[in-house]
Amino acid sequence: MPVAKGTSLDPARTREAILACATDLLYERGLDGVGIAELCAAVGASKETLYRHFGSKEGLVDAVLAARSDRVIRWLTDVAQAAGPDPEAELTAIFDALGTWYAEPAFRGCAIVNAATQHHADPARTVAVRHLGRYLNLLTGIAQRAGAREPQVLARQLLILIEGATVVADHHDTADAAAEHAKQAALTLLSTAKR
Repeated sequence: MPVAKGTSLDPARTREAILACATDLLYERGLDGVGIAELCAAVGASKETLYRHFGSKEGLVDAVLAARSDRVIRWLTDVAQAAGPDPEAELTAIFDALGTWYAEPAFRGCAIVNAATQHHADPARTVAVRHLGRYLNLLTGIAQRAGAREPQVLARQLLILIEGATVVADHHDTADAAAEHAKQAALTLLSTAKR
């Protein structure tokens, strides 16, 4: 990134700036929609700077997806916790938050699943497996608090609803309908899964 004469370099800030710009660009255009030269131009960094921080385009993709997973899981965990200890309220809050995300003009589906679908190999696949596992952990906790007979099974069913709603909102349906329909199905599953 161009630095004015006399300005000290801050590697952490440079890395974060590259990540922020690359995150938006890769989400909008996909992994194959942006070459390394265009990424460097967009972030205002030389190839050497990009490689110094990430090693390769794959390293940058890995960092972008991992950071996005962290943000998404933290966001949904915070949403669920803010809803209080009632599992029904937690699920309602999660699906309502997803519906708000689906309605954003720049919504393009789940960046992590999109990347893993586009490149069914590492690093995207490994990040997707870890990301979906983190979703399952969040949903298993909700299922356990609800007293589900088989909390892991219910969590997997809820994950399928979330990912399905995300795909439908991106490719087929209006955003609010996908989230609302998935929420109703999730609440029905929750009520019938109790011991």
